[in-house]
Amino acid sequence: MVAAASLLCLGGCSSKEQSEPEEQEKPNDVSWFTGEMITDSMDNRPILATISNIPAARPQSGLSDADQIYEFLAEGQVTRYAALFQSKVPNQIGPVRSARDYFVHLAEGMDAFYIAHGYSPDAKKLLDDRVVDYINGIHHDGTLFERSADRRAPHNSYISKEHIAEAFSLVNASKKITAQPSFSFLNPDESDKIGDIASTVQVSYSSDPNFISTYQYNQEANRYYRSVNGIDTVDKLNEQRIELANIIVMEMDHQTVDQQGRLAIDLESGGQAMLFHEGIAKPIEWQNKDGFLTPVEQGVPVKLTVGKTWIHIVPSLSGPSTSVTYTP
Repeated sequence: MVAAASLLCLGGCSSKEQSEPEEQEKPNDVSWFTGEMITDSMDNRPILATISNIPAARPQSGLSDADQIYEFLAEGQVTRYAALFQSKVPNQIGPVRSARDYFVHLAEGMDAFYIAHGYSPDAKKLLDDRVVDYINGIHHDGTLFERSADRRAPHNSYISKEHIAEAFSLVNASKKITAQPSFSFLNPDESDKIGDIASTVQVSYSSDPNFISTYQYNQEANRYYRSVNGIDTVDKLNEQRIELANIIVMEMDHQTVDQQGRLAIDLESGGQAMLFHEGIAKPIEWQNKDGFLTPVEQGVPVKLTVGKTWIHIVPSLSGPSTSVTYTP
């Protein structure tokens, strides 16, 4: 395997320290998060849901409709997803798991409606302070959140599309988007072939094969297909395989903050990153631009391939040079 480009530094500046690119204008029927044509209103407020990712929670429900999926470390080298839904809300999302402060801050930056079941002490304080509009299964277990009989708690809590709509009304949350990201996308007649060939990509959070993601590029579809430990990543609702236009790996500082192994993750400072799309690998950077974790090149948003994106957040101590490998 060929190791991805080595990291030079964690560096980088927040969005307030960088000159902003020219404001993007998009047609009313193009998603801000995928660049795809959408049937629902592009003014829908984003929904961010924390989803379990232990093997017993797989396959998860609703992932095929997520515009973006962020994968973070939780405790004990286990990862957890923050799935963003804006173009479409699936009929069911789950298994929903507990909040961490970095999930809450991610939702806060996007002004997303946040969904979780449970919380860490730091996340509870943020939720109690109402830094985001949210619904939590701790308060609505058995009502808005339903338990599946075929999974064991705490990895069996789900919320339906209808109950999400009810939750918006319950907390008097706006349904309209207020914060628009600066993501940029290739035009249909454009392609990006500048970079190393990357037909197979592997992202590792530890030596545990249950938390090593493998992506295989399909040139005809211009998509990457994901698997973990030899099992395809699919959506339990429709058995559809997850198809990704972009894979992004962002390096962030991780600090252990308590005896339970909970983490503080720096979502603000920016740093090195890798982009995989169009069958190539490209070293880039990331910045927090007005609350959105944005892939950039020389401070300008990188043009992504139109479609869905999986974003891996990895510790800066290891970095993409050891967390990521790829082969032609």
